[in-house]
Amino acid sequence: MNKIAICGAGPAGLAMALMLTRAGHEVEVIERFSEPAPVGSGLILQPTGLTVLHHLGLYDRIMSLGHRIDRLWGTDAKTGRPVLDVHYGAGPFGRFGLAVQRAALFETLHDAFVREGIPILTGRQVVGVRDIESEPVLVLSDGSALGPYRLAIDATGSRSQLMNARCPDDVSVDLAYGAFWATLDAADMPCEPNALVQRYEHASVMIGVLPVGRLTPDGREKVAFFWSQKIAEADRTKADGIDAWKARLRGYWPEASVMLEEITGWEQLTLARYQHRTLARPARGRVVFIGDAAHCTSPQLGQGANMALLDAAALAHGLATTANIDQAIDRYCRGRRNHVRLFQLFSRMFTPFYQGDSRALSFIRDQVVSTVARIPPAPRFLASLVSGTMLDPFSATGLKERDWIKR
Repeated sequence: MNKIAICGAGPAGLAMALMLTRAGHEVEVIERFSEPAPVGSGLILQPTGLTVLHHLGLYDRIMSLGHRIDRLWGTDAKTGRPVLDVHYGAGPFGRFGLAVQRAALFETLHDAFVREGIPILTGRQVVGVRDIESEPVLVLSDGSALGPYRLAIDATGSRSQLMNARCPDDVSVDLAYGAFWATLDAADMPCEPNALVQRYEHASVMIGVLPVGRLTPDGREKVAFFWSQKIAEADRTKADGIDAWKARLRGYWPEASVMLEEITGWEQLTLARYQHRTLARPARGRVVFIGDAAHCTSPQLGQGANMALLDAAALAHGLATTANIDQAIDRYCRGRRNHVRLFQLFSRMFTPFYQGDSRALSFIRDQVVSTVARIPPAPRFLASLVSGTMLDPFSATGLKERDWIKR
């Protein structure tokens, strides 16, 4: 078989399928759900992810749905002291982020995928892999198999069974804190319109509101609302009741009360769990990992979907620049290595300051980090960090950040 298999029909898998199909490759997508669907509430597309979407011809579409973000702003819930203040415009090009509903990003990519007529096998759970003369054969949960393929690409996310089967020695660490997420109406959003706004108490309480645009160009504006939650205490939080949780939240952020009226039960909230893992090499033979299957962490830097889109672009570029598939895989691995490792390191470093039990770290954050962050060149450094543009993320992709990103 001369096909390339892509496991997973999330944003990373869909983008990968579009790139390879348009480059002339024969692609087959394998999805575990009977109907592909988005998972999660909202995210910020950084200049990196927007550049990849522009390459796919989807920039205008996603811009019509998303909400421009110019600032990340967080304060202490009791004192009002600034804890986080990052302006995209502090960087050299006046960049910005675009907050979107995950469903809007998914539909944008999925509609293009359908238009291309790319084959997809649904209701198939990939749990393992074996090789026939170096070509991967995918093993399904019912014991059947698909393949062999020239190449198998795993885009099934942080809980990938294929990754666990192929990379048993690469350890994933479950993070103590996750978050309850909900998508709510934006009519009475208690914050400035072009910012991610957060409230903190120490590092154990973090509440955020992110305007995430609409699902259709003429649809209703929404916000993503989140509450940092220690996973081990989630069941107790639920057992205490939704009203007790809402009363606690109002104590930290009274202005959010009007939004909370929309939440009437736990079924409206999704508990997100996070892991940290960075594969030393995001490939084993001719099985290649992209997105959260290759590297996952907490969402503190807002890079997850953007890193996945960059991975897809880098692998597509590797396959376009050499006919030797093993060389192409090596180019992908080497090209993404430094950028991924840098942002994984920063995310792992910063997460305990914003989600954790240490009051010492939160004290350092509030009294030292927030002050140093206002002294040049720190604002420019932070702008490039949240933009995802350190170490030239485009060098491995064959893409260049366009002037329209820099307005």
